[in-house]
Amino acid sequence: MISEKMRPLIENNSVIRVMFEEGKRLASIYGAENVFDFSLGNPNVPAPKEVEQAIYDTLRAEDSCFVHGYMSNAGYEDVRETVARSLNARFGTGFHQNNILMTVGAASGLNVILKTILNPGDEVVVFAPYFVEYGNYVRNYDGQLVVISPDTSTFQPNLEELSQRITAKTKAVIINTPNNPTGVIYSDETLRQMAQVLENRQKELGTEIVLISDEPYRELAYDGAEVPYVTKYYANTVVCYSYSKSLSLPGERIGYLVIPDEMADSQAVFTAATIANRVLGCVNAPSLMQRVIKRCIEMGAQVNLAAYEENRNLLYGGLKKLGFSCIRPEGAFYLFVKSPVEDDKAFCAQAQKHNLLFVPGSSFACPGYVRLAYCVSREQIERSLPAFARLAEDYGL
Repeated sequence: MISEKMRPLIENNSVIRVMFEEGKRLASIYGAENVFDFSLGNPNVPAPKEVEQAIYDTLRAEDSCFVHGYMSNAGYEDVRETVARSLNARFGTGFHQNNILMTVGAASGLNVILKTILNPGDEVVVFAPYFVEYGNYVRNYDGQLVVISPDTSTFQPNLEELSQRITAKTKAVIINTPNNPTGVIYSDETLRQMAQVLENRQKELGTEIVLISDEPYRELAYDGAEVPYVTKYYANTVVCYSYSKSLSLPGERIGYLVIPDEMADSQAVFTAATIANRVLGCVNAPSLMQRVIKRCIEMGAQVNLAAYEENRNLLYGGLKKLGFSCIRPEGAFYLFVKSPVEDDKAFCAQAQKHNLLFVPGSSFACPGYVRLAYCVSREQIERSLPAFARLAEDYGL
């Protein structure tokens, strides 16, 4: 009954989700206050007050058939124009509504653009560590995932290996900055060099390579760090954005794709992506949330970044004092910690004995590390530190 494509997904169900379910099981035994779940990137910071106001204003001011009805598969024209103008004001770009396609979150956006560009057997390059679902999204369209090994000294992309691994079958490269799971922001210099690699290889091979920039964490950058806007570096760029983290709306599934005019066959790609949005079954992004996003942009709504920054400082500082090794995140809300033993899964299992839950780095193609999501309450982090201390003692740190 079950398709052959689904069988490996059942057998290798997401470790992140498995850990999340384990957290609920442990909470039922020990009490939620005694279980320290750092597994899932589910924002604890409330949505900005402007979101509630925007929902209220939308439902009060606009005709209900308009709010809840169908629209163009690409989304409401005025919403797309508002997104384009906001990006232009922030990043000095020149977008218009026909560069913006509203999507059912970032995951759907990635599937839309991959369906648009991939033929069976085409290769998509990712940099380890990478978000585990990228592989599943590529395989949805019979593509092949090519994984570039990690540079664990900086966690910037390994560009020398990228150049070597690009072939005539390479159709796309996916980047994620600020990065899940490391919190690293790809630097201006990194992006310039990456663009040069892609341009050189396109010319050598006579092909076109799409750079897909997955950016759900763009607004979560600390210490004044800037996240470069990728379309400025490379013409064949598609940006995939989500409001899940920037407005704490993961369950509302709202985001967009940017397909710039500078991209080869831009309007043909946009038209195809719009059709892909429909035939994948999404049809269109949620109508109410599109109207809400427009108002939130106009009101300048922003998530409480200070809360995440406090959590980062508390958890990073606490673990460093206990002897754990990790890099200081520049963005997102994840801490990538080096396992004190080679087997990161064994380290996770030992942590569970102290009701500490996090995700092994091998799930991100980077064994020997673990990911902690600090988008939790400050109180949970404070309560967890004694458990981390006991875990550190287990390994003689």
